[in-house]
Amino acid sequence: MTQSLARLLLAPLLLLLAPGLALASETGGVHLDLTLTWVGFSALLIFFLAYGLVMAEEFTHLRKSKPVVLAAGLIWLIIAYYYSSHHGDPTAAAEAVRHNIMEFGELFLFLLAAMTYINAMEERNVFAALRSWLIRKGFGYRQLFWMTGFLAFFISPVADNLTTALLMCAVVMAVGADSPRFVGLACINIVVAANAGGAFSPFGDITTLMVWQKGIIDFQTFFHLFIPSVLNFLVPALFMHRAIPDLRPAPSDERIALKRGARRIVLLFLATIATAVSFHNFYHLPPVLGMMTGLAYLKFFGFYLKKTGERATVRNGEIEDTMPFDIFTGVARAEWDTLIFFYGVILCVGGLGFIGYLELVSQLAYVDLGPTIANTLVGLLSAIVDNIPVMFAVLTMNPEMSQGQWLLVTLTAGVGGSLLSIGSAAGVALMGQSKGMYTFFTHLRWTPVIALGYVVSILAHILINFEFFKLPIGAH
Repeated sequence: MTQSLARLLLAPLLLLLAPGLALASETGGVHLDLTLTWVGFSALLIFFLAYGLVMAEEFTHLRKSKPVVLAAGLIWLIIAYYYSSHHGDPTAAAEAVRHNIMEFGELFLFLLAAMTYINAMEERNVFAALRSWLIRKGFGYRQLFWMTGFLAFFISPVADNLTTALLMCAVVMAVGADSPRFVGLACINIVVAANAGGAFSPFGDITTLMVWQKGIIDFQTFFHLFIPSVLNFLVPALFMHRAIPDLRPAPSDERIALKRGARRIVLLFLATIATAVSFHNFYHLPPVLGMMTGLAYLKFFGFYLKKTGERATVRNGEIEDTMPFDIFTGVARAEWDTLIFFYGVILCVGGLGFIGYLELVSQLAYVDLGPTIANTLVGLLSAIVDNIPVMFAVLTMNPEMSQGQWLLVTLTAGVGGSLLSIGSAAGVALMGQSKGMYTFFTHLRWTPVIALGYVVSILAHILINFEFFKLPIGAH
């Protein structure tokens, strides 16, 4: 540890003695190390100011995409100015930006297709019908605690963890409005379960999707994280179980029927996932191509619904609505602020990497501290900073690690956000939806047992998947 600190302190001195040191870029060219120049310091200041506004979104109500998009433009403008005026290379920055935009484009189109399907299922009452079914059953608080937790865990690998958490929270709020203690504990459980469930599937979280799209881990390999993810959810849930009131709320008679075509849209979504996986696994095509092909399935089905007409009747438990299905309504309702936020984050982190900061971080974290400690710290950092820029930084650094270590960082980046309520989109959303019954401090009281689950999941992965720690990237 002393040597690590010494190297960290010596790094700036070495860079001062060699200001012309060139670092290889991910795009294949070379670029200057500008970490100790006004360019680097200005870029860091811009990025930290922008991310400070992102973290303060709950208080300022300034959407998180705005500051990072502005920061991305300013950072790359500074880099381009320096290369043009001081280095005589007007194209280096442009080539790097195009590379970053290509990475964003794949992520953007993939998420747009997935979000459109989720919105289409929501419009067809798929989630509302599930919610009403749970409410009608008259389960006790403890039963609902476990049911909403397990449903969040198993739905989030297919749908995103934010949508899953909001759906389960709606159930909890509907039946537990008279018990703030139950709502608070159930929301904590839902956040932990949704984040844990998203960690073992490429579709469950943006970070796992990024790793899969990079081709670092095969689709089926992610499922080796299933048991560590289950333990991450179960350990804190077992501790919280005793604190749940052993009462039974009054059942509700609410009934919500599915709209016409709802079940078929669910099947088309599963077919779309299968298409994306097949394109990537069998023909090495980008997963986004399979997702966009699957979006065409939905577009053709929407055309069929429109042409056959929709009558205001109920048949086979499905409502045939007078309002025609329109796929572009689902597109319009996509999380556009989140999608544009990804653009800003990817270009900001890409700019800092182009300047040379990620090289320094990679040396300290993955060489001096070692990958196991570094990947564990990634999860802790994800509890404070959004896990997307953290994972993108790791992918940009691309340290030499075994498959076991890449699985470890995928796990920690996914579940680390559960340590604090502000550590994940699910936690932030539920704080807004729960009407003050689930707060930052409600979550913080249970952080020690959530941290215990975090440690247990890491140890379980190391013990269960030890053979992957011997395999290089791409080995089977």
